[in-house]
Amino acid sequence: MNPKYRALTQDELGGLEKEFVDYLIVNGITADDWVKIKDEEKDKAEDIIVLFSDVVFEGVMRKVKFLEFREKSDLKAFQCLEEKIILVGMMSENREVDFTENEYLETAAQNPPGGVKVYTTEKPYSKVRELELFEMIQAGCSISDGRVFKALLMAMNK
Repeated sequence: MNPKYRALTQDELGGLEKEFVDYLIVNGITADDWVKIKDEEKDKAEDIIVLFSDVVFEGVMRKVKFLEFREKSDLKAFQCLEEKIILVGMMSENREVDFTENEYLETAAQNPPGGVKVYTTEKPYSKVRELELFEMIQAGCSISDGRVFKALLMAMNK
C-alpha cells in the first residue's frame, strides 16, 4: 500500500502511542489482535501503520496556516489559505545578510537593508492543498506561526 504522505518512523509512532492504540480500537483491532498481526502478517501491519500515518499527516496538514523557508540570503514565508497560497519573500545578494539568524531577520523585516528585495506573489494550489503543503515541508519548509509572514508584509508596505 502506498501512503498518501509517508509512513511514520518508529520514533514518531512511539510519540503517538496513545493515538495509535485509539486508532486500532476504532478499527476493531484489540491489543492481542495487533500483536498477532505484527508477528504473523507483517504486510498487513505495515498497511495499518501507513493508514494511521495518513490520518496523522492529514490532520496536521489541515491545521497548517503558515510555512517558512530560510536560507542565508533567501527567505520565503507562505500563508496557506484554503484555495491559494500567498508568498512573501526577501532576497539579497549582500554577503552580510543571514536570514537564518532570528535577530538579523527581525531587524531586516523592520528596516530592510540596502540591496534586499522584498516581493510577493500568490497562486492556487496545483494539487490537493494538504498534499502540496506536505511536499513543501519535505522540501525544507517548516510550519510557522505567521509572525515572519506578517513582518515581511509590513516591510513591503514601508
